[in-house]
Amino acid sequence: MAGMRKRVFLWLLFGGVLAGGLLAGCKGERVLRVGILAESNWDVPNGTVYELIDLAAERFEAEHPGVRVEYVSGILREDYSEWLAEQILLGTEPDVFLVLSEDFNMLASVGALMDLTPFIERDSEFDQGAYYPAAYASGQWNSRQMALVYECVPRLMFVNRTLLREAGIEEPDSDWTWEDFYEICRAVTADRDGNGLPDRFGCYGYRWTDAAYANGCRLFDDAGQECFVGDPAVEEALLFAERIEQLNEGVPVTAQDFDLGNVAFQPLLFSEYRTYSPYPWRIKKYTGFEWGCLSMPAGPGGGNVSELDVLLMGIGARCREAGLAWEFLKTMTYDESMQEQIFRFSQGASGLRGVVTSADTRAHLDADMPNDGTMDLELLNAVMETAVAKPAFRRYGEAMAMLEEGVGEALADDRNVHTALIILQRRVKNFLIN
Repeated sequence: MAGMRKRVFLWLLFGGVLAGGLLAGCKGERVLRVGILAESNWDVPNGTVYELIDLAAERFEAEHPGVRVEYVSGILREDYSEWLAEQILLGTEPDVFLVLSEDFNMLASVGALMDLTPFIERDSEFDQGAYYPAAYASGQWNSRQMALVYECVPRLMFVNRTLLREAGIEEPDSDWTWEDFYEICRAVTADRDGNGLPDRFGCYGYRWTDAAYANGCRLFDDAGQECFVGDPAVEEALLFAERIEQLNEGVPVTAQDFDLGNVAFQPLLFSEYRTYSPYPWRIKKYTGFEWGCLSMPAGPGGGNVSELDVLLMGIGARCREAGLAWEFLKTMTYDESMQEQIFRFSQGASGLRGVVTSADTRAHLDADMPNDGTMDLELLNAVMETAVAKPAFRRYGEAMAMLEEGVGEALADDRNVHTALIILQRRVKNFLIN
């Protein structure tokens, strides 16, 4: 029901913005209104969600006398898209606001976001090279920069070190491959209770898209007019993900199996690692084994690549304090001293290279790690450098849903996977261009 309400409001937004922006925009007073979330964007516990915005507002107001930064508190993530759409329809949208990754394409396509490209081109202090490539690209629409990354999380491979050690298997390096991954999964899969079915497993949650990104695949072109699911490299990725799944011999593996220590690998977001490594949250999740994280295994046609999930921030298209809004947007997304606070007050990572690799970030993360452990910032930096951004075109969500359904149908009849993928590619392309 919540998803249906969200779609209805976004389509109302589509009509409302295209109607010509007849309603009044941002007020002309020296007040900057900011749209934020009251909880983590990553579905993990966070009790310090307002600290960063309060810190940024206090500093910005001190640097800009006569300016007040205000925000509405208490907006949950599940309600945020609907709330923002309502504000835009009423002409009362914030000057600067967070943009959920699943809303970016729609908001950009209907003109609800101000084009940041002119600000960037004339701001000599702004260097887009300070961002990781995928983090910066996540805010682009039709070669224009419509938002900047506020916070992001790559997808990593969690590894149960205790299980590998008990099985006599050495933990792989972060440049490991599909075959390394498969052989470890095969070796640890076991029937320990003698009922004829495995109860210890290699992996849970490995997706065909994980394999596709790691095999150098693109699923769509930048313009959202072409689909490449029929490419041989995508087919190779699909079949590899299916090989991993088949090791479970039809036994339905769940996230709880990993939580209980019965699964060697599970792909999860960096935010999960951030949340459940420190005390006290680790005792509520993974208590019976030692665990860590790796990059995703590389396919023969690609590398140790994973998808980057982002939380963006942009300026409302009707904002009348655009110059001031741009300065505040930079404070939140580009200023390294503020972005370092992501590692204090949230569970994600900054999209800025200088922040991720800084000594301050290392010190903060190491203080959170249990048993004098350390967070491998070299790994995080390497993963962020090679991560891929989701394509930015308006019908991306619907097209991906078609791919997911079609891929499932293709794998159900493995005698004709190649033909099924070619047919699926044509069907998705027709959807995109019509």
